[in-house]
Amino acid sequence: MPLQTPPLRGIHDERGAKFTEFGGWDMPVEFDSIRTEHAAVREDAGIFDVSHMGQIHVTGPDATALMQRLTTNDVSELAIGDSQYATITDEDGTIIDDTVIYRLPNEDNGSPVDTSSVAESDGNDLEGEPTYLFVPNAGTDEATHQRWIDYRNEWDLEATVDNRTDEYAMFAVQGPNAVELVADVTDDPVTDLSRFEATNATIDGVDCWIARTGYTGEDGFELIVPETEAESIWAQFDCQPCGLGARDTLRIEAGLLLAGQDFDHESDPRTPYEAGIGFTVDLETEFIGRDALAQVKADGLEEQLVGFELIDRGVPRHGYDITNTESRVIGTVTSGTMSPTLEQALGLGYVPVEYAEPGTTLQVVVRGQSKKARVEPLPFIETQ
Repeated sequence: MPLQTPPLRGIHDERGAKFTEFGGWDMPVEFDSIRTEHAAVREDAGIFDVSHMGQIHVTGPDATALMQRLTTNDVSELAIGDSQYATITDEDGTIIDDTVIYRLPNEDNGSPVDTSSVAESDGNDLEGEPTYLFVPNAGTDEATHQRWIDYRNEWDLEATVDNRTDEYAMFAVQGPNAVELVADVTDDPVTDLSRFEATNATIDGVDCWIARTGYTGEDGFELIVPETEAESIWAQFDCQPCGLGARDTLRIEAGLLLAGQDFDHESDPRTPYEAGIGFTVDLETEFIGRDALAQVKADGLEEQLVGFELIDRGVPRHGYDITNTESRVIGTVTSGTMSPTLEQALGLGYVPVEYAEPGTTLQVVVRGQSKKARVEPLPFIETQ
């Protein structure tokens, strides 16, 4: 099956990007070098093409009920222009995916969003039907879309669910100077947006949905733009283009999870509590997996995700064994890298809770050799 391509595949190729397969997409992994791109985001600003992320649009009288029952956070708390991080779980409370949910204005006009009256509203009293856009991970949009439709039909809810992944491009402008950079090219105010707030703003005459969210640990915005206008929007930003390689090193430093690697529904099933994102779970709401997660919280954890730093020379990689000081295997590395910021080998992995306290000594088996490691608090670096 051929790989899906982002709208700017040709533009990236002309810029000299190297590409990799990710989630069924042919995506730029680096433009200049991972280190150069990483430094740009930590010190200045960089722009990422993240059009491989899914875009599922949900609207209708029962849209809130559908979202509430299929995600773990409290969707009803979202005012128009708000967003939240949540997980999608099965009946056992295991993570199927993680996602960001945006509350759009109460209308469905086929464009990313029209928030012209949001500023004058308390976020919930506009006429029309509740509307949401949520972002599943790369390659999962079709399955997620079908899941929403199946449960909508099973529960006899009135909601329209559309997979709009092919209609939009998505860019992330991240770094200490990202806010100023985006503000300079928009015709509408965005600097007053708080973390996880979003609004409509015009760039080069194009309506864009701009959210103060990201995946790097730095301040910045994610922009959802019409696929047909992707090139003109991308061209507005005079900053370092960045690929998935730098995105990975940045998110590991920030202690952020990668679906399919730090949790996998089939090969490494984990609950939000094990994965360290229990804050996405609101047990006061009724969602699939709620009862199982309530039991997990009551019983306590056996294993949990930790961050660690290698003391000995080496680089931890996904799948490497984690052992205790007696060389008994107690866990597996889920993510690892040589941190460009700290110039230190860092990793994430699951270990029994008795080994999870920061300062605990572990070992990681790197190419057959045991390397001393120490559990560190997450995130590894403080930013923003």
